[in-house]
Amino acid sequence: MQSMTHKTAGQLSHKALLDNTKYDALEVAYGSTDSVGAQIREAIENYRDKIEELEFCVVMIIAKDPLLTNLKRRKFYCWPWLPAPRPNQAVFLYNKLQDRIKCRLWVLPCADSMAVLATPGFIVDPKYTTMQHWSRSFFKGTFWEDIRSQHKINMLSQEEYFISHREELLKSGVDISKPAVSEAFDFSKISANDVGNPLETAFA
Repeated sequence: MQSMTHKTAGQLSHKALLDNTKYDALEVAYGSTDSVGAQIREAIENYRDKIEELEFCVVMIIAKDPLLTNLKRRKFYCWPWLPAPRPNQAVFLYNKLQDRIKCRLWVLPCADSMAVLATPGFIVDPKYTTMQHWSRSFFKGTFWEDIRSQHKINMLSQEEYFISHREELLKSGVDISKPAVSEAFDFSKISANDVGNPLETAFA
């Protein structure tokens, strides 16, 4: 007989469905620091011997569960290049020699919030100023330049990395024609006008 205190995934999913709260990468980053830190470290240990570069990116994304559509999962992986920016994504820079996360490169919220943040004249609480800068930078098409300038780094994006290492990648059998796992979100599908009330939904 099933324990009265144990809930199945389906029951938990149904409970979550009744919860109108919206979650994004910013909330997860602020609200689950200990858990996120442990998962970041696990990702680092899984990838550090596979990546030759002394510094690489640790990426966290908030993704939907393929079976329970209202359930969100955190996914972590590491790349030797700057991943394509997308909603619900946090990216950290790790240094092997120092064995530590040097900095948080960026955190992008859900797509609606990004659109609102990028709206000209939209005023936010000071703690969201940097996120507003990242969102506007994305829409202006200056994301890589701004990230490198902000953090004083020269790390390449995936596309730039592939161009720079094209010959060695082809010789090793890597198919560089396939789209990236973190292919950039198509923001032509959404604009600030799609959000009914920015003051209510910007950080919902």
